[in-house]
Order: sequence, then structure tokens, then C-alpha cells
Amino acid sequence: MKLATFTHQGRTRIGLVRDQGIVDLSVTAPALPQEMTAFLEAGNAAMKAARDVTASASAIPLSEVTLRAPVLKPGKILAIGLNYRDHVEESGMPLPENQVWFNKQHNCAQDPYGAIDLPVVSTMLDYEAEMCFVIGKRCRHVPVERAHEVIAGYFVGNDVSVRDWQLRTNTWQIGKSFDTHGPMGPWIVTPDEVGNPHALDIKCWVNGELRQNSNTKHLIFNCFDQVAHLTQAFTLEPGDVIFSGTSGGVGIAMKPPVFLKAGDVVKVEIEKLGYIENSVVAEKGETVIA
Repeated sequence: MKLATFTHQGRTRIGLVRDQGIVDLSVTAPALPQEMTAFLEAGNAAMKAARDVTASASAIPLSEVTLRAPVLKPGKILAIGLNYRDHVEESGMPLPENQVWFNKQHNCAQDPYGAIDLPVVSTMLDYEAEMCFVIGKRCRHVPVERAHEVIAGYFVGNDVSVRDWQLRTNTWQIGKSFDTHGPMGPWIVTPDEVGNPHALDIKCWVNGELRQNSNTKHLIFNCFDQVAHLTQAFTLEPGDVIFSGTSGGVGIAMKPPVFLKAGDVVKVEIEKLGYIENSVVAEKGETVIA
């Protein structure tokens, strides 16, 4: 099952993606929550009700909707660093003995085909193709062998990074959290459709040039390891989003480094999950006080 957040005729809600259309759950299953986090919080019963929507249900063509970030405002966006061996090597860092985590603030969440801002304050804008997953059950102290039970599904992400802001301090949070710097989607693919999440090709192109080309089997700490580790420290909640790490081929590691500029187009594609594609636009830098 593919679950999406979408906007159509000025109203945002969730639906099922089938072929080239989206089935509006607010019409076919009106008792269900119409926002993704609330839907996930409703648990197995909501998932079953969505699955039970008949195959003959009418669908809105995807060309007529705007696909949004699957979770519009995640409670937490957590990302693991240095989690592919080739990326560790190109970064000149030792292979991590422990998982390296940082926060991305929820304001960075961006639609799968929305624009990425080139910040006023930096020209060192970089891409990081990543597989993401979303938590579907409130959980704490989850053993590795049960971690699959709390993952509601998987999707594509780009951990966009402002490298000078990231690397000038020991904490990466600000450099990873600029507005629009977490595009994700295009939809959540449930685990039954994904199969083994640790055997998926993952690729990133910039202006049609293949920059990253790997497979999730190369994760140092896989998704289940990540859940087990995080839940030793704190509770994960439905709608929390996890970025699982990027492979080698990022712009800062090129010789010389090559950073994104206005007009560039970044495409990230993961086998079975689909793709996201985002254009880079110059931030206006206008003062906003609301």
C-alpha cells in the first residue's frame, strides 16, 4: 500500500496511490483521520480500513494533485550520520563504533517536488540521498528483532546540508535544518510492498549526472539497529521520521568540491519507493515577523 498526503482543490488530506491516481480516503473511508500522523496514531485498525478500500474506488489523476511531504510536520526528524562505508571513507573519518545522530527541525520538511532554497548566508549547499522510514507505533526499548513492528513504511529523502554551517560546530543541527532542506516522499510505501528494506538500489542525479549509486545493503547500522538504539534513549512516536544515512558521492567530497547552485535539479530515486525531484532556487532572504 502507498499512502500519500496531497492537496487538491485547495484542501489537503491523505489517500492511496494506485497506478497513476490517488484514492481520496476522506471520500472512500470518511471515518478515518485525514492527516497522516493522526492516521498512524489510529493504528492497525486504520491501516486495515485503508487496505479494505475497494480496488474499484474512483481515483483522482496524480497529474491533478500536488503531492506533499508524507508527514507534513513530524514530531521528530532524526538523521544518522556516517552510515555507509564509502561515505565514511570519502569524509576522511574513522568508521563509527557507535551510531552518530542529529536532529533536523520539522521546518525543513519539504514536498517531494518542491523547491530547495539556496540560502542567502551560504553557497555550500549539498545533497544526500537517503532512505527514510516513519514510525507507526509509540515505542520504547524495542529489541532489534522486533523493530520491524514499529515501522509504518519507507520513502525517499534528501538530507540537504549547508556544509559550512554544519561543520563549523560539533553539532550539525542548524546546518541540517534550514527551511526546505528535508524534501521527502513521494509517498509512504508499507513494509509488505517493500520486502527487505536493506536490499534497495538508491541513486542521486544532479542535472542528469549520476552522483550517488549504492544499495541499502551497505548501511553500517540498518533500520532495525537504528530503532533499537534510539528507543534505548527516548520514546519514538507515530509520525516521527528517520533519515537512515547517505552513501558516497556527495558534492563536498568531489575534487574540487561541487556545491548546488540556483537552477540545479536534484533527483533521488530508491527501488520500490519511487523518486523525488527538487529544483534549487535562490532564497529571497526577506525579513518575516508574523
